Amino acid sequence: MWQNLFHDLQQGDARALARTISFVENRVAGYEDLLQQLPQSNAGIIGITGPPGAGKSSLVDALIGEMVQQNKRVGVLCVDPSSPFNLGALLGDRIRMSEWYNHPNVFIRSLATRGSLGGLHPMIIEIADVMKAAGFDHIIVETVGVGQSEIEIAGLADVTVVVVVPEAGDEVQTMKAGLMEIADVFVVNKSDRPDADTFVKNLRLMLAPAFHHRQHTIEIVKTIATTRSGISALYSAIQKRLEEGKTSEKKFWLLAEKAYHLIQQNRMKDISKSTLLQEIKNMENLNLYRFVNNY
Repeated sequence: MWQNLFHDLQQGDARALARTISFVENRVAGYEDLLQQLPQSNAGIIGITGPPGAGKSSLVDALIGEMVQQNKRVGVLCVDPSSPFNLGALLGDRIRMSEWYNHPNVFIRSLATRGSLGGLHPMIIEIADVMKAAGFDHIIVETVGVGQSEIEIAGLADVTVVVVVPEAGDEVQTMKAGLMEIADVFVVNKSDRPDADTFVKNLRLMLAPAFHHRQHTIEIVKTIATTRSGISALYSAIQKRLEEGKTSEKKFWLLAEKAYHLIQQNRMKDISKSTLLQEIKNMENLNLYRFVNNY
């Protein structure tokens, strides 16, 4: 079955891509064989993250428009909160990208977090690699924007774009330890609002200490996603960082992070919480550490 999917996927068939993602996402028998046949790809993964309400979906919509205008093929993975009833994705923000759903050079897929604490889909690495094999020039991954996802995206994306708004001063201050480490590009969206320039100036001062520990300067780009102002500058900043990343130490760090995640996932695949519960119930004088060590 997967051989036919794999052939159609490489031909750029959008239906085959959608079926392959479902095949991998649901871990259907044979999905590991398919993953092992995926070819190498130079498609860059662009992570878009930031707090809720920063305008991430509108920014992605504008960024797709800029890429399409330059004849690029774009794959988009939107990671949404899960429904508490069926663990499916809550697709409210996707209406902002509705004009691209039937465009031949754009493929958009919403994924649920499925309860993953980090705010990314548990199979996000594998699904992103499937997208890369479909011949896209760029893969955009938009996170939920809650909890640890702002940090977790750094282990997946070649370029991490952190989106904030001028009113986010205190919020950035609280998150800054993690954000300063992972951000390759900062976007100050909705920059037509009052005090945007002051916010950018303060953000530069906050970022200054991080520059001493990094190879490259963290760029700050002002945008107004709804009018597509500043989007061209943002795309240029992303392209520049993608090019630099091909020869940087981060490339190998990313591969090590992905390998660690996949090994961890593979080692845990046969371990069931319900089985653990039953075994623990049946044990007398349980020493949890000895139990785990012998498992």
